[in-house]
Amino acid sequence: MTEYDFWKIFPRMPKKVTIGDITIRDGFQHEEKFISTAAKIFYLEELIFAGCRDIEVTNLGSAFLMPQFRDAEELFKHLRGDRFKKRCERKGVDYDDICLTAITIRESAVDRAVMLKEKGIGPDRLLMMVSTEEEHHFANSGTTLPDYWKEADRCIKKCNDAGMKMCGTVSTIWGSPIGVATDMKDAVEFSKRWLEIGAHDIEHADHDGSASAHDVYRYFSMILDEIPDPALHIAHFHETKRMASASVLAALQAGITNFEATLGGLGGQPANFLDDCPTRGTGDYYYEDPRYVGLVTLEDTLVQIDEMGIKHGYDVDRILWLGRQMEKTIGRRLRSEAVINGRTLKEGHMEFARPGLKERKIKLGEEPGQKIPGDWNSKAVLPEKYST
Repeated sequence: MTEYDFWKIFPRMPKKVTIGDITIRDGFQHEEKFISTAAKIFYLEELIFAGCRDIEVTNLGSAFLMPQFRDAEELFKHLRGDRFKKRCERKGVDYDDICLTAITIRESAVDRAVMLKEKGIGPDRLLMMVSTEEEHHFANSGTTLPDYWKEADRCIKKCNDAGMKMCGTVSTIWGSPIGVATDMKDAVEFSKRWLEIGAHDIEHADHDGSASAHDVYRYFSMILDEIPDPALHIAHFHETKRMASASVLAALQAGITNFEATLGGLGGQPANFLDDCPTRGTGDYYYEDPRYVGLVTLEDTLVQIDEMGIKHGYDVDRILWLGRQMEKTIGRRLRSEAVINGRTLKEGHMEFARPGLKERKIKLGEEPGQKIPGDWNSKAVLPEKYST
């Protein structure tokens, strides 16, 4: 007989996961209008109050290249301030459980994070990134892979000395928007390199939606065979082919417990235009159609995981409400389907019921809940030709 229990078929699949939110950083970095500091603070607070404990606050890189993040220090001042801490206390949120992350692709950004830490408003965790495909890495960082690894080694030492953690990201695992696809074994090796030089965890990133479910399952199985602790690994999926939810499921089946997402599926390359002015960003966009850019949506991912019975720590209805507010903030329809269609309600949607069923059953002499004719067998007898 077929085994029906998902957790017996996939024994590594978790019963509890962590989903970090990266809307305010990765989500907003691709928007071609400045998202106000007040809006950023609102969503940072509300995401935390709705259950998020791992949140990306900003990018500490050059505000000349990425003016969307010119308010980085203001955001950290707010999140480290007494007012926010008191709000957390009133909401029943343990402030010490919150991990605030800043992106620091280059050493100058790491130095800035150290300075903020010394001022008492710095992040808990930083993030640097390598791509297995060097053309993509060069477009993102402006330097070669060997040179960047040496820089990362220095930066991790600075980070640790300042009392912060470092996340090492590995990108272009399943494909690259620029160069030739690399072997997934390269990404496994790069993950081990990050841990060798002192990173605290690894983000495994599909930054352009190249991943397919079978390769996601294969890759994370390879990773967990080599580096078995699932707490060290974070799955990061972009959405270009409407396949990211399948990638999430495949990663779960392989045993991954940590994921990232954004409200509405926002995200992509740093914008090369902001408000009324061209800006550098990371150069030309990698795509032709802006409708197919961004991450897996937080709203839909939560609904998917929640309905599988996997614990996640979020107030799902509150997140769906925040998703609707985000569409107003951005000024367009975003990519979450759950924001429109909601959750699957086990009690149904009786407001759409056609009137008269009860009366019709009484008229026909049927019992409430009766689903087959009364003179039929209680169980169907399958013809022999279909049962072999």
